[in-house]
Amino acid sequence: MSQLVPPHGGASLKPLLLPETERAEELKRAEKLKKVPMTSREVSDVFMFAMGAYTPLDGFMGYDDWRGVCVDMKLANGIFWPIPITLSASKELADSIHVEEEVALTDAETGEILAILEVKEKYRIDKTFECEHVFRTADPEHPGVQKVMAQGEVNLAGRVMALSEGEYPTKYKDLYVRPAESRAMFAQKGWSRVAAFQTRNPMHRSHEHLAKIAVEVTDGVFIHQVLGKLKPGDIPAEVRTEAIQAMIDNYFRPGTVIQAGYPIEMRYAGPREALIHALIRQNFGCSHLIVGRDHAGVGDYYGPFDAQHIFDELWDGALVTQPLKIDITFYCKKCYGMATARTCPHGKEDQVNISGTKQREMLAAGADIPPEFSRPEVVKILQAYYASLAK
Repeated sequence: MSQLVPPHGGASLKPLLLPETERAEELKRAEKLKKVPMTSREVSDVFMFAMGAYTPLDGFMGYDDWRGVCVDMKLANGIFWPIPITLSASKELADSIHVEEEVALTDAETGEILAILEVKEKYRIDKTFECEHVFRTADPEHPGVQKVMAQGEVNLAGRVMALSEGEYPTKYKDLYVRPAESRAMFAQKGWSRVAAFQTRNPMHRSHEHLAKIAVEVTDGVFIHQVLGKLKPGDIPAEVRTEAIQAMIDNYFRPGTVIQAGYPIEMRYAGPREALIHALIRQNFGCSHLIVGRDHAGVGDYYGPFDAQHIFDELWDGALVTQPLKIDITFYCKKCYGMATARTCPHGKEDQVNISGTKQREMLAAGADIPPEFSRPEVVKILQAYYASLAK
């Protein structure tokens, strides 16, 4: 009998998407409300609210929650939360909105109405303060810092009523799995201990090895990929999905892996982001999150294992989902197989370990990727994608 971890906060899942039968009428009403355009990050947050991935939140954070999250990783009610989930607006727009008013939240790129916000609070923040706490830097080159510094001057807080999940359910069909659905999948398989593997890239053999270690110590692995906006140069989700499926079909025992995706946009917050990835996976029903080298990092802002160490700073009861900490992984020519820095006694000269940047350069040039680094079935799909870019 499956005994999955409870949703975060101990309550039931809290999806904020309005039932389909009520959406048309509310959408008609929303068209008459003031419009608040949202950035791609805020849009992705609305979709996360919609599916229940941000349980137990019921909307965008007010000042007390924002400050508590930045400083102590706690909401005002004491519940653990590591990254602010906020909505901003220009001063002019915010001044025109009064507290208790309802506004329509729109995608700034398409104009589509995605939700209704019941405004409970308007407040200003110190953006540098947020960046230094959440990203451990205020360097304007950091992509997460850039997003925060570009926010409007005023934050709007309140309950969210989601009216849409955008194109995700139709564009990604079976890949787009909501927390209630993943929990049903795990229960149907009889899984209780489930390890999530977060990815925004196609999986090479080091990733495969991480997942297989997890298969050994849990009931199954949930390969859960980012479908939201990525950095320029990242491989599109459609290509990534096909490549990952080729790896699963050829190199994993049937019934040990589920591949799915979710609509989050990366913040590249390193350690703090590893924590929210674990929190979100708790809502999806996962007991563990695989945390390898440089999880959710960017550049050299974080140490390679900072995302593992931060879990040790949490208080008892903060999170039910736990990290599965695994060392740097590679193919060793002397071991004749995959290994980690914890198990392999040999030097770097015996390791086959290609950086993501180097792999992209090799694929773009049509160069062969060694089978010790990436499976040939995966490489074939990636090479076809890069060849299509060159046309």
